[in-house]
Amino acid sequence: MAPRANWKGSLRLSLVTCPVALYPATSESEKISFNQLNRQTGHRIKYLKVDADSGDEVPNEDIVKGYEFDKGQYIEVTKEELEEVALESTRTIEIDEFVDRSDIDPRYLIRPYYLRPDGKVGHDAFAVIRETIREMEKAAIGRVVLTNREHIIALEARDKGLIGTLLRYPYEVRSEQEYFDEIQDVKVTKDMLDLAKHIVNQKAGRFDPEKFEDHYETALVDLINQKRAGKVIRPKDRPKGENVVDLMDALRKSVGRQAAPAKEVKPDKKAKRATTGQKEMLMPIAGKKPAKEAAKKPAAGTRRKSA
Repeated sequence: MAPRANWKGSLRLSLVTCPVALYPATSESEKISFNQLNRQTGHRIKYLKVDADSGDEVPNEDIVKGYEFDKGQYIEVTKEELEEVALESTRTIEIDEFVDRSDIDPRYLIRPYYLRPDGKVGHDAFAVIRETIREMEKAAIGRVVLTNREHIIALEARDKGLIGTLLRYPYEVRSEQEYFDEIQDVKVTKDMLDLAKHIVNQKAGRFDPEKFEDHYETALVDLINQKRAGKVIRPKDRPKGENVVDLMDALRKSVGRQAAPAKEVKPDKKAKRATTGQKEMLMPIAGKKPAKEAAKKPAAGTRRKSA
């Protein structure tokens, strides 16, 4: 089942309009997350909304938004007043212009969404807009309001739908000069560059996200499985960094190391159903898909186990 739409409204290109829905294209719900516990009791920590001065808990109906214009002085803004600020982009994505995708600086990209027709009407108009974007090989730039803020969105054709990528405003992007100005001007010799290019050619491939493994997530799963099985967790030896003295020698050694790459093992087609390299949990975790039982469930013991 598809997730709930983050936004519903209209997509408009001049006088061509159709109802659409916007869905998140990515998710982090399957990543392991931790709760904070009281070390003494093992109970979860609960956060309360309290008055900073009195310490009393404040019910949700008494909480309002406020802008701090001076230290400790606020201007209260009601929900109704914020709704009065509502822009047309609250319910309509108006396509303002078309640009080359290569013109969009990667620093301005935030997150992707899927855009599709909402309901049974408007599919013809949606197809016209989608195919125009596809045939022109352009990104359509519009505006959309999400979480009470207006965002710039770049729309591109993808299969039968559209992918919309939220973009940052210029004031949100820092200048590279404040970070790059102190980098030394170094003359790279042709020999060094040739060796480095040779290494690149040896490592050349095609972008395939299926090959990526979240090593940290895998290590977390392994840690939790070991602790649940009652094993003692001991710190691992960390590799020491090597000091590179001769850059040319390091490049030559790198070329030699890449000269005889290990034979690539073709992944098992059946294993592709699960994320490559990720381990299964011995217990269900909220947000994760039910895993096949990897081992017999340990006998019930104490409430908590610690290393």
